[in-house]
Amino acid sequence: MRTDRSAANRSVWARWRSHSFGVSLLSLIKQTGIFCLAVLLIFSALGPFRSPSAAPITDQPQTAITQLATSRLAPPESEIRGVWITNVASSVLFVPWGIARAVEQLASMQFNTIYPVVWNRGQTFYHSDRISEITQRHISPLIGLMHPVEDPLAEMVRRGHQNGLRVVPWFEYGFMVPLQSRLAKAHPDWLTTKRNGSLRLRDDAFAAELVGETPESESAVARAKGINRLLKSGAPTELGWLNPLHPGVQALILDLVEEVVSGYDVDGIQFDDHFSLPVEFGYDAFTVALYEKEHDGRLPPLNPTDEDWRRWRAGKLSNFVRILHERVKEKCPSCTFSLSPNPASYAYEYYLQDWRTWVENDWLDELVVQVYRDDLDQFAAELAKNTLQSVRDRIPVSIGILTGTWGSPIAFEQIKQQVISSRDHHFSGVAFFYWDTLWSYFTPESPQQRRQNFRELLQEAG
Repeated sequence: MRTDRSAANRSVWARWRSHSFGVSLLSLIKQTGIFCLAVLLIFSALGPFRSPSAAPITDQPQTAITQLATSRLAPPESEIRGVWITNVASSVLFVPWGIARAVEQLASMQFNTIYPVVWNRGQTFYHSDRISEITQRHISPLIGLMHPVEDPLAEMVRRGHQNGLRVVPWFEYGFMVPLQSRLAKAHPDWLTTKRNGSLRLRDDAFAAELVGETPESESAVARAKGINRLLKSGAPTELGWLNPLHPGVQALILDLVEEVVSGYDVDGIQFDDHFSLPVEFGYDAFTVALYEKEHDGRLPPLNPTDEDWRRWRAGKLSNFVRILHERVKEKCPSCTFSLSPNPASYAYEYYLQDWRTWVENDWLDELVVQVYRDDLDQFAAELAKNTLQSVRDRIPVSIGILTGTWGSPIAFEQIKQQVISSRDHHFSGVAFFYWDTLWSYFTPESPQQRRQNFRELLQEAG
């Protein structure tokens, strides 16, 4: 039987010495952007106010989609209602009452699933012996300081289950790591490169790709800037990519996942669009040598979008997914193996993430597709695509809905119409990115009004 890692591992005082006294306060301030945290805490204590720069969506064209979306509210009883809880631009993990408040509010409003972050920026948000072997840190330093007794994942699982919530830990950054992180510095050979030898992920291209739209789209660029600002909140600007084909990288991910599913009573694990390989990468020495070995000494094509070269790299990633799925089921047969990708064609073309094949081979148990669109007709058109319609008959498929970023909050009317459109297309449920923009002091409506709106939207059927 799996045991709570907070009880099974080192003592409270040993943790305190290791994770708090071992890192100076000045270092923590520099590394984690604690000034931003202080701002968060101040706003947490303030009364509600409306954001002066944001206004509710008005004068939306009354298309057939919007008229249909406003006609029904009651969800099916089995609907998945999830939310992602991250450490980026969020106070949940950094205040003593954050997890308890978040979980209790979500449960009271009929949410039933949470996807709490456990990995990003080369650090874990639970006590990891495996990552400590590389970085000499069992947990992100500030998180360890704020949670000296029970780590966030243990508390999330405990409180989540007490409130009837499914807890599916989320490996948020996937293979993406800061180039100045301890992990990247310890294993530079694990990083993949572009054709010109660059390790660096271009911020502008990456931000546009996050929303699953073409960079030329004005709405894509605007939304990308908001998400990019969210990602950069206290984050390093120099980002690279671990090579998902490298055996060392694969071993690390397998070990981290095993720690989570074996050490905590979780309901599954989730990867997202970062569990992939951007198409411009793959020219590192290891991958080139592997390609040469399997192609009679020929070098990879200079064009990163060459279809055979793309297919070969995607196939290697797919094989790792098979191995990872097998490991999860071996260690925790009841655990859900979940993925939250971009829409299929975009995920494959730009990120070599062939999740259609993963579904067809039964390597995924759940899909939560990020459909971050402002235009409601475009949103519905994405839901109606054949790929989504076909896979929802094989596994539970939910729709990821953007509730906004600090710099670009989204009015509730748009969120409501997208939720109901997802129901109209007979998907298994919805998940919202992210907790702090469900109802906050930066959204167009007050927190009280937003909570009431969500309560009505997510009310039990009948």
